[in-house]
Amino acid sequence: MKAMRLRHPASPDNLKLEDMADAPAPGPGEIKVRIRASSLNYHDFLVVMGSLPTPDGRIPMSDGAGEVVAVGAGVTEFKVGDRVVSVFFPAWLDGKPSAAGFASVPGDGADGFAAEEVTAPVTSFTHVPAGYDHAEAATLTCAGLTAWRALMVEGQLQPGQTVLVQGTGGVSVFALQFAKACGATVIATSSSDAKLAKMTALGADHVINYKATPDWAKAVLALTGGRGVDHIVEIGGAGTLPQSITAVAVGGHISLIGVLAGFSGEVPTMMLMAKQVRLIGITVGTRRQQQDMIRAIEANGIKPVIDRTFAMAELGEAFKYQASAAHFGKICVSL
Repeated sequence: MKAMRLRHPASPDNLKLEDMADAPAPGPGEIKVRIRASSLNYHDFLVVMGSLPTPDGRIPMSDGAGEVVAVGAGVTEFKVGDRVVSVFFPAWLDGKPSAAGFASVPGDGADGFAAEEVTAPVTSFTHVPAGYDHAEAATLTCAGLTAWRALMVEGQLQPGQTVLVQGTGGVSVFALQFAKACGATVIATSSSDAKLAKMTALGADHVINYKATPDWAKAVLALTGGRGVDHIVEIGGAGTLPQSITAVAVGGHISLIGVLAGFSGEVPTMMLMAKQVRLIGITVGTRRQQQDMIRAIEANGIKPVIDRTFAMAELGEAFKYQASAAHFGKICVSL
């Protein structure tokens, strides 16, 4: 089989398409999957840029979708021909997070899905939503589940509440779609009027260009009659968190997901306390949560937004395109 391997020093230009031995036959409790698609996440970008160091030759990509080509002894959940999509934490099936961290995360602590074949335990995959093609399914593992957990699991989003989403990447677009399916009012921010127009077309009720309106928290308060929003999908990190704390309602909820605007910085803790805000860090979610999300996707007819699809041999170019921040929604890779 062929696989893309990240050679040292890590960079998009050192992603090499190489011949490897075929994935082994599945043992008891395992399935063998022909991978057909993957999608790019910021986590994958950090790996490929060397910001998250991995061994020389690591196969990147945390997201993978394809069809089952063989099943091992005792496997009843899947059969040959089933379409499946990977899970981000193969060892985190349900319940509270463990201390295992990223040791088993594909494309980071373990080889990922930039490979034509993968053999893994059944718990490394779930079924895909009915009607999804491989590329659409590959968007769910990281971006889709992160947005789902942020709003529906940790936020317990209710109809009529207000949600702020930052930017127009995969997580934020999924968050908009889930929030609208739940009957929420959504405010979206971006530096691009063209991208904000796309968010409006997807259902955003209000949009704010944060370049034209640098003090966007005040604009959020104005849109909500001074109350603030119930939920914020915080993508920026330290660089935007102070404004998010200003923009959130008393008793509101902030899901800290990204660090695009900084890894560390000052936090207005007095305001955080005074508003009795619940601030929680989100790192994707469990296999059970992914199964719940997929049922909701099927019930609501939600489809992911895919900006562009690259061939596996073009994976380095895909990451360069991601770095340009020109995309809207997800960037996919076809294997």
